[in-house]
Parts: sequence; structure tokens; C-alpha cells
Amino acid sequence: MLQVDTLTKVYPNGTQALTDVSFEVDEGEFLAVIGLSGSGKSTLLRCINRLIEPTSGKIFWQGVDVTAATGAEIRRVRRQIGMIFQQFNLVKRSSVYTNVLSGRLGYVNTLPSLFHIFSADDRRLAHASLEQVGLAEKAFVRADSLSGGQQQRVGIARALMQEPRLILADEPVASLDPVLAHSILKYLEQLNKERGITILCSLHFLDLVHRYATRAIALKDGRVVFQGLPKEIDDAQFKAIYGQEAERVSIV
Repeated sequence: MLQVDTLTKVYPNGTQALTDVSFEVDEGEFLAVIGLSGSGKSTLLRCINRLIEPTSGKIFWQGVDVTAATGAEIRRVRRQIGMIFQQFNLVKRSSVYTNVLSGRLGYVNTLPSLFHIFSADDRRLAHASLEQVGLAEKAFVRADSLSGGQQQRVGIARALMQEPRLILADEPVASLDPVLAHSILKYLEQLNKERGITILCSLHFLDLVHRYATRAIALKDGRVVFQGLPKEIDDAQFKAIYGQEAERVSIV
């Protein structure tokens, strides 16, 4: 489904964010990407849908070379790949409903999109997406009136508007307390199991990885240092990923 082949990213300031990263994601997986802050997790996810341009290497999505795609082809790829951000990336002064509808912009012609004109089917899909995350009653309130957990649920509903086959979740619970973290990941787990949407999610806490992920990869200094089942991350692997001074912390 998704193949990343020797992906490398060097930023203009010389920072080497990724070095020869290679892995594959099968359809229906819930793959966790773990590692310290600065290990390259966010860069990796943003390279996959070309929010960041890779320096070298290849990314294949359903057999299409994403790194070479341009114009209409890259738009078709992006339609199938939803994105959820750590800081929600909502238009705070707009309503929840308007924010969710913005996830449909990839399917709307340029002129209607400028005036935020959507079809009746798109509007029904927006309501269904809000119902999926338990926020139908909040559709017409301002996004900035919601709690952090609610705003992230709006982010999930917005991603669902693309009718994605893959969701990239860039540390979606990093700014949330433990109870809300589990709530958000349960919604992603539900989409994974009930709708068959493949999830690629960067996470910090190993107990969340053990609870929700079917497989994990770990990055350290931009390189892959582990690929396998979450239960295979023993104490030695943990130290190799997070450093010798690191201690396991549980999020309840």
C-alpha cells in the first residue's frame, strides 16, 4: 500500500532530518512511529504527502511514485491521505462545521472553493463525520470555544471528509492529558478496525503504542533503528531508541 524507499531529507540550514529511511505499510495496519522529539517523525509524515519535499529517495502510494507526482496526480494522491496535526490546525474563528467542510476542498473546483460552496452530499458527509466523533451538536459553534480534545476530534472529522484510505496522525495526542489521549486514539482505532482505514501515527509513550498499534517503527537521529511488533520493544530496544538515561513512563 505504502512503500518508503531510502528517504532522505536535508533542510536548507543543513539539518539532516532523515537518512535512508525505508519501510512498508500494509493496508489496514495501525503503524506507530516512535522516537524522541527531533528524531524525524514529523518530517517523515509530512514527506509522505509532500507537505515537505524529500531531498532524495522514493515514496510509493498504491504503486504511484509520490515523489515524482505533480499537478492533478499529486492532488489525487492527497485526496486519499488524511492528515491530523498535533496543534489541530483549525480556523479558530470559523465554526466547527466550516472547518470540517474544508477537508473536502480537494474535491471542489477552484471557483466554488473560493466561496466555500459545497454540494448537499458534501454537507451530509460533514454531518456524518461529526457524528462519527460525537460532535454533531457542536457543528455551529466556533472552533476556539472547544476543548483541546474536542478540537482534535474536529481534526479527525475534517480528515474523514477526504474519505481517506490512509490517515497520517502527527503526534495527535502530544498536547492532551492522558484521558483525552486515549479518547482520541480510540477514535482512530475505531476508524482502523471498522472502516479499514490504515493509520500511520507518531507517538511518544510506549504504553499507547502497545495498546493501539499493530506494528511500530522507531527513528533515532533520522534513521530507522527498529521495525517490528510493539511487544518486541524490550528494555534493550527501549534504550537504543530513547537513550541510556531514558526511563519508561506510563500514561494511564
